[in-house]
Amino acid sequence: MEALTVRTRLWSDGHLQARDFPLEHLAEHVRADGALVWVDLLNPAPATLDVLAGQLGFDPRSVEDIVEHGVRTKATRYATHTVLNVYATALGPQLPGSIESRLLTARVSIFAMPAGVVTVRLEKDTARTVFDIDEVVRRWDDNSDLLRMGSAALLHGVLDVVVDEQFDTIQQLDDTIESLEDVLFGDRSQTRQLQRDTYRVRKELVELRRIVLPMREVMNTVMRRSSPGTGSGDLDGWYADLYDDVIRAAEWTESLRDMITTVFETNLSLQDARLNTIMKKLTGWAGIIAVPTLVTGWYGQNVPYPGFGQVSGVVASALLSILTAVALFIAFRRRDWL
Repeated sequence: MEALTVRTRLWSDGHLQARDFPLEHLAEHVRADGALVWVDLLNPAPATLDVLAGQLGFDPRSVEDIVEHGVRTKATRYATHTVLNVYATALGPQLPGSIESRLLTARVSIFAMPAGVVTVRLEKDTARTVFDIDEVVRRWDDNSDLLRMGSAALLHGVLDVVVDEQFDTIQQLDDTIESLEDVLFGDRSQTRQLQRDTYRVRKELVELRRIVLPMREVMNTVMRRSSPGTGSGDLDGWYADLYDDVIRAAEWTESLRDMITTVFETNLSLQDARLNTIMKKLTGWAGIIAVPTLVTGWYGQNVPYPGFGQVSGVVASALLSILTAVALFIAFRRRDWL
């Protein structure tokens, strides 16, 4: 079963020589002159990682990071290789009335060495993978001339797809916030649903921020030419563009965080404003109703009054109630209370 989760490729001088070769031949290919290898493992068992690390001479501490849960986004340099832990992201479906985060993540651990790259993908749901490894392979095939530059080209392809997926997630969250703004200033208030959606988006942005912001330090480590197996002068321009994308993703995430906070605070302010408007209207109508009550109560006393026992008294009380109510309505209307 585990063999189905392993993919391998071998290039020589930038030309594809073999694919899906057995892992038993990996050490032999790595030692060959001009060879460039790629190994991809999906949810491997710790024993498989130990065997692979023994074949390629990986530092045992780097393998421990892969096995651990909750490893943050980072890059660590060792004597013969560099290990990167990054996260691909996507947004899952929204459940009606739910405040659970839709953010889906997949950890991608990358061993970058002079003769190749090993990617270890940890997916929670193998039926619906978050990280599109096929897109990585397509980009390698479309830019096969870059593979002559070694493992740095392979590493760039993996990181490029990771950053693009993070961009897609940020764009979707941006669209979600715009829809929240439309609801916020809409004619029909949906306060309860708006509060739920705002809270959920804030949770998603907090989780995404922990993933996106450390990518700057990862890129700084990768772009240092002293990093074993991760530097190439001919790829400086490609990595500079990728670094710029990482910076823009971080800044975009921060701006969305500010925007959703503004939406939350504006929603509270609008609720206060609506409450004040309602209170003014209730106060106005209460004042209008109070005057006829006062007049009819006065005329309802069991003592003689002008027009007592006569039709004129009924007419006078009715006119007094109507005229004062109309006068109050006009006065409140002019002051925008009604």
